[in-house]
Formats: sequence, C-alpha cells, structure tokens
Amino acid sequence: MLKRLLPQLQVNTIYDIDLNELWAKGVRGIITDLDNTLVGAKAPLATPELIEWLKVVGQIGFQVVIVSNNNKLRVSKFAEPLLLPFIYRAKKPTSAAFHKALGMMKLLPSQTVVIGDQMMTDVLGGNRMGLFTILVLPIAKGDEGFFTKVVNRSLEKVATSWMKR
Repeated sequence: MLKRLLPQLQVNTIYDIDLNELWAKGVRGIITDLDNTLVGAKAPLATPELIEWLKVVGQIGFQVVIVSNNNKLRVSKFAEPLLLPFIYRAKKPTSAAFHKALGMMKLLPSQTVVIGDQMMTDVLGGNRMGLFTILVLPIAKGDEGFFTKVVNRSLEKVATSWMKR
C-alpha cells in the first residue's frame, strides 16, 4: 500500500518538470490538481507565470485537464478563463475522475501524467490507475483546508518517514 504513495518523480514546482522529456517518452496528456499545485489554494486566478507555462504546454502539444476535489465554483472560475477542461468534486483518490479525464483527452494511462501536491489524493489516485505521477511541493501550505492540513499532511509525514527507513 505505501508504495502507491510514492511518486515516480518529485520536483519543487510544475516549472521544474522537463516537458520535452515527457513528450519524448510518449506523454501526451497532463491531469493536474489545482489548489497548491498550479496556484495557492486561495488564489482565484492563474498567475502570469502559470499562464506562460500553460502556453508552452499547449505549444508542445499536451492536452491538460484539471482534476480537483474542490467545488464547481472554485474550479470553474479558475479553469474557464484559461479554456481548460476540468473535473470538480473529483473524490480523489478514487478512480472515476481519472478515468473521466483520460476519456476527455482520449488517451491511455501510459500517455498521461498526474501532477499534484498530495500523496494521499493525487499520487495515490494516479498510481492506482497506472499513470506516471509527479509530486510537487505545496505552493501555500497555510492556505489548506482542515482535512488536508490535519489528516492528509499528517499521514504523508508518517508514510514518508516509514519509507525513508
């Protein structure tokens, strides 16, 4: 079970991901979390840096779907100005939203990566589906909700400590 919490790649931010390397490996789709992955959990809109990154992502040829456990209002207000498809109330780490995102992109798990800041939702959900998982550091830990801050992050600390042994 704990092995499913391990990402295939861990980086500080999305900007540290080598997009050309992913493309060369046959990756064509990106399923990404929103809060604390793309922007801080309380940031309503994309930053100029993120807009530029998404532009590069699109120029390379990747498809992107935002998959978030957050509500429709939060996710739609962020994603719609960027013209990005999204899935809200995803119930990660369950597989339904990941299946739906793959269907939206018409891609196989082997052609898709999951990027997120939580081992308990993004990495576990992606690994269960056979997707390549990339863990980023949370952008703004102080902005996280109670469940994420108290439960998920505590479990992540325990799992990380156990895996280091």
